[in-house]
Amino acid sequence: MTAYLDNSATTMPCDECVDAVTNMLKNKWGNPSSLHRLGIDAMTEVIGARSAIAESLGVKSEEIIFTSGGTEANNLAIFGAVKARKRLGSRIVTTAIEHESVLQSVQELEKQGFEAIWLKPDKQGNITKEQLFDAVNRDTILVSMMYINNEVGTIMPVESIKRAVKRADSPALIHIDCVQAYGKTSINAKKLGADLITVSAHKIHGPKGVGALYVNKEANLTDQNFARTFGGEQEKKIRPGTESAPLIAGFGAAVNALPAIVEQRNHITELNTYARQKLAEIEGICFNNDEDTSPYIINIYIPTFMRSQTILQELSANYNIYVSNGSACAKGKKSHVLTAMGLDDETLDKSIRISFSRYNTKEDIDLLVNALKELIIKHPRS
Repeated sequence: MTAYLDNSATTMPCDECVDAVTNMLKNKWGNPSSLHRLGIDAMTEVIGARSAIAESLGVKSEEIIFTSGGTEANNLAIFGAVKARKRLGSRIVTTAIEHESVLQSVQELEKQGFEAIWLKPDKQGNITKEQLFDAVNRDTILVSMMYINNEVGTIMPVESIKRAVKRADSPALIHIDCVQAYGKTSINAKKLGADLITVSAHKIHGPKGVGALYVNKEANLTDQNFARTFGGEQEKKIRPGTESAPLIAGFGAAVNALPAIVEQRNHITELNTYARQKLAEIEGICFNNDEDTSPYIINIYIPTFMRSQTILQELSANYNIYVSNGSACAKGKKSHVLTAMGLDDETLDKSIRISFSRYNTKEDIDLLVNALKELIIKHPRS
């Protein structure tokens, strides 16, 4: 039996996605920019996917730009926003627990002379709206924050960003990385006051290699703000080049296949509660996130002499159980999220992330719990 519990890294493509991609590759493989029937058929699918994503965010279709994924969308958003507002200030407000694509982008801007304010979390990964209000001032040109943290599931104070910017009379653009929140919680760009929103297909049972960036039309951002690649008219010149119509169609199909958010959340919450109860029965296990975080993610310390990477390998090789020790993009490096939370080296070295999707069951959790019990008995903490 197999238990896949690494859904924050990637999700299994749903049948609707696979069918859509296959149909595009077999029957609608024309270049979407071509004016003949095959091209028009491909473009029709691209338009349909763009519309589905726009509707899910409560925005207009023309405000959606397709990218290669969340990392590229985050890069476009951050560098584009700063380029557009650099004459109005130099401060960027973000957090110390963002995805690497945000962290490294802001670090690069620091090297270029911009001031970065890194909001620090508490030991449960929480960042408060008070921290946000204290950080945003009239010199702030960008606030970039994820909606849900990808390692510990913290729900960030994104709904307070607009008020913080308004209170400070700041010219800041607002970017929200919704990669871990999309499809799991209700997102309305206008209510959030977001100028830029990042989403990705492979976190919602779509294909890898495609994401999207919402760009608020009223923010008056132009293609010249974003342009880092040249050579075509596609995606409003923000991301020129032939669109990957099969992946985009798969993205749209995955969006259309999403179950009702409340219904899905109830299922995941039930799994989360069950998992916490079962894991708590194992002596020595500690939870690195509390029950107020997203129910899709549990982060735990394992009381064994093995480091987390070895735990993952043991679970994979001997039990067909798949979890992670943090962001997949970090490639096994020590978690910057748990580090920023101030957790000790022992916890940093021996923690794993369990992340759920709508396809998980209580049987998956039972397999994990039984496997962890065996591993701890075989390899006890010295």
